This record gives sequence, C-alpha cells and structure tokens, in this order.
Amino acid sequence: MGDVLGTAGVALLLAAFLANVAGWLRVDSRAYQSLNLAGAGLACVASYLIEFWPFVVLEAVWALVAALALIRGRPATVS
Repeated sequence: MGDVLGTAGVALLLAAFLANVAGWLRVDSRAYQSLNLAGAGLACVASYLIEFWPFVVLEAVWALVAALALIRGRPATVS
C-alpha cells in the first residue's frame, strides 16, 4: 500500500513541476498548489508507513506550505 501511495504522491509532485517548467501551470495557480498538496500528502503518508522519518517531516512541511498557499491565495515554494 505504501508503494502505491508513494508512487502516486511523487507522480503528482512531478506533474506539478513538469507542468510549471513547460509553462502549463504557474506556481501561483490553485492547480499547481493543489497538486503539490495532494502529492506531498500522499508521499508523507507513504513515508510514515515505512517509518522513514526524514521524509515524513519533509513531505509534511511541503504539504503545509502548499495548503497555506491555497488558503492565502499566494504562491509557495519549497526548496
């Protein structure tokens, strides 16, 4: 189950990144931040299931930043 969630999460994160690089989505769009929120959330759960704590923290922060960007209506970036 963790592999499926992790794969889906990473796919969503990569889709957001590729769509931005290709010029299809802007970082301040709700779609971009929604993809980041969903992807990071799934990757966080997958990391939790395998008890890989550094990535639980990384993905949780990524999801939180994306959620705040959606709420505030501003772009968020995670480096």
